[in-house]
Amino acid sequence: MKKPNAEQLWKHLEDHLVPRLHLNVIDRAVYSHLVRHSRLEGRRRLRFSIAWLARGTQLSCGPTRNGLRRLVSKGVLRMIERSKAGHVVEVLVPDEIRAARGPAAVPTAFDLETADFMHSRQLRNAIHRREAGRCFYCLRQLTERVQCLDHVVPRVQLGRNSYRNLVSACLECNSQKGETSAEDFLRELYRQHRLNAPELAERLRSLAKLAAGKLKPVLVGAGLPRPAGLARKGRPRLNPAA
Repeated sequence: MKKPNAEQLWKHLEDHLVPRLHLNVIDRAVYSHLVRHSRLEGRRRLRFSIAWLARGTQLSCGPTRNGLRRLVSKGVLRMIERSKAGHVVEVLVPDEIRAARGPAAVPTAFDLETADFMHSRQLRNAIHRREAGRCFYCLRQLTERVQCLDHVVPRVQLGRNSYRNLVSACLECNSQKGETSAEDFLRELYRQHRLNAPELAERLRSLAKLAAGKLKPVLVGAGLPRPAGLARKGRPRLNPAA
């Protein structure tokens, strides 16, 4: 079996598969590890245990198992066998996944309020920059390895990929929050002593600002049109009549 070109595979992963299928950082870590030990070694199928996969991705078993299920449901993996002896999956590369074929569509006109901020890496990074390198929930300092985007209102509850509903979060908060409301999750972080009282109050205010559209990401330098009302360096234009 011919091995895929690793450089081309990763370009297709980042440019097409991730934005089209809305893969989060856990999905990407699980998929990358499985690809590394299957297709890049000339095999289509791989037998493994959840514990082995969790160790390889440096995640706990719960998020690893959930990531695996999401990849199967989105057609990135084909589950061949699942038993106490382990899992057997067929690992597909982006060219073999129908939803990832061809270039991602680019909107002809950019509207901040209707934009899908999971659409491209530039838009996803705009959300991360807005949070200035910290988890929106616990305020932990983030690195690219542990940051991901979280839907304040979960997708299963019809939460959109809007800048009003996406925040930069650490893997731990992303995994623990699940389908819990953001307000309840912040109060749980307070009970766990991961936030103090002033931080909790400030986070709840930020949550209200987010929903009201007051925490707009700055898109300057992201290869996209500048949002209306912003001057060259992301500063509000002065009103000459004021």
